[in-house]
Amino acid sequence: MAENIRETARTLAARFAVLRTRDFERNGVPRRYLTELVETGLWERSGRGLYQSALISPDPNRTLAEVARQSPRAVVCLLSALRFHELTTETPSEVWIAVSRDAWTPRMDSVRLKVVRLSVQSFTEGVEEHQIEGVTVRVYSAAKTVADCFKFRNQIGTSVALEALRDAWRTRKATADELWRFAKICRVSNVIRPYLEAVVQ
Repeated sequence: MAENIRETARTLAARFAVLRTRDFERNGVPRRYLTELVETGLWERSGRGLYQSALISPDPNRTLAEVARQSPRAVVCLLSALRFHELTTETPSEVWIAVSRDAWTPRMDSVRLKVVRLSVQSFTEGVEEHQIEGVTVRVYSAAKTVADCFKFRNQIGTSVALEALRDAWRTRKATADELWRFAKICRVSNVIRPYLEAVVQ
């Protein structure tokens, strides 16, 4: 392996925790060298076309970064967003992501995905961008996540939605106005109204 390519790969490993094959190629590291980089211990293959740096200690949310690398337009939602915002003590076995109704269904070898489809407004509203190990990860805000939990309460359970509402209010991660706004966007105003009124009293 050429020394300049090895040095580039080391620089990337110190800067980025997760890269795709195309990311290496864009930075001057041809894909034919990736096997050798893995053999030297500089990078680890975590899935098809996906590599993790061996120089960066794993972030608890590294899995979200992996998903964002593969599906940059998807948005972390529901149970995974609750976990990200520390509104639940549960660790979901799948990464929950939202995509628009007309988008392709993302698939990954290394991560189990739970995909939900949302209308245009519901998909685009309440999106926050966070940096995880050098990767931009799109996550719904705490208030939007609570509203989504009530919308998908048949899938995740009403008790989970109620706990999320109480914790978001108690920790001041969502205001009453924010919760009500997203309840309207998600069309769960009538469902959430009695619980919200009880919480904010």
